Amino acid sequence: MKILYVDDEAMALKYFERLVSPLAPVITATSVEEGREMLRLHGAEIGVLVSDQRMPGERGNELLRHAREQHPHIVRMLTTAYSELGEAIEAINSGEIYRYISKPWALESLRADLKNALELAELRRERDGLMREKMLAHQGQLMGSRLCQLLGVAAAIRHDQADAALHALARSAMVVGAPAPEVDWRRWDHADLLQAEARRAVQVAQGLRHWLQSWEGAGSDPLGALGAAWGVVPAGGSIVLDDPTAVTRLMHGPAGGDVSQADVVWLAWLLWQGGAARVQADGGRWRIERTEPAERAGDWMAATIEQFGPLPG
Repeated sequence: MKILYVDDEAMALKYFERLVSPLAPVITATSVEEGREMLRLHGAEIGVLVSDQRMPGERGNELLRHAREQHPHIVRMLTTAYSELGEAIEAINSGEIYRYISKPWALESLRADLKNALELAELRRERDGLMREKMLAHQGQLMGSRLCQLLGVAAAIRHDQADAALHALARSAMVVGAPAPEVDWRRWDHADLLQAEARRAVQVAQGLRHWLQSWEGAGSDPLGALGAAWGVVPAGGSIVLDDPTAVTRLMHGPAGGDVSQADVVWLAWLLWQGGAARVQADGGRWRIERTEPAERAGDWMAATIEQFGPLPG
């Protein structure tokens, strides 16, 4: 883990590096602009950012504010003369910095402050790693949970076609490589996530009813009805999409996000047609054709969920 020190005074940079390098590798920059570039290039390696306040052009607290927004894992510190103490306190109160270091530096105090900052940075890194693991687990679980939830919603609306429709939906999601839903792990706990997903299911049900009612009487041209809903004209007995999002977003939409009627089109159409569709790659695009209903194993749901990710225990 590295320390980035930003100061326009060459002597201060050399002195800081000589004092601090026994604790950790030091990267230096001579301006706020150069500091931003160092963060862009080395942000993942930097654990602590120390910036002087008064420099030509932008001030140090502006760099620290940028780091807070773009690299929140970095522990931010401001070094400033006693006469600028008010600015340092303001930076602490606004959450821009962890603490300030007064100039001129006292060697032992400087090293102690930086040692504490490095330890805090390491704790943040460990915490973020654990939270990332939690997020990945939630994402995999959420795909499986949504598949089960959508089956229940579809069965309540059209029981005889629900299983075939969900089988086709899951198959198409795997064909195009639908990403797992985004889960903001800083925002959601388990109870709130369940509540948000329940609200989402209600919106799905409303969207399914809307499309199934609007397609009544359009049975002679089902691909035309699907193309009209997507704003795409079928050709040669198929619909070609440049972007497969239309067939995946009901599954991979972010946790807590609302569901629009456009999100539900594909499942509604599959429910209407009993899952009689095939999605396949076609030279960088995606071709959708109407087919005979696909055969499916009795335990297809369990096998599919296993691929998406296990349900919570």
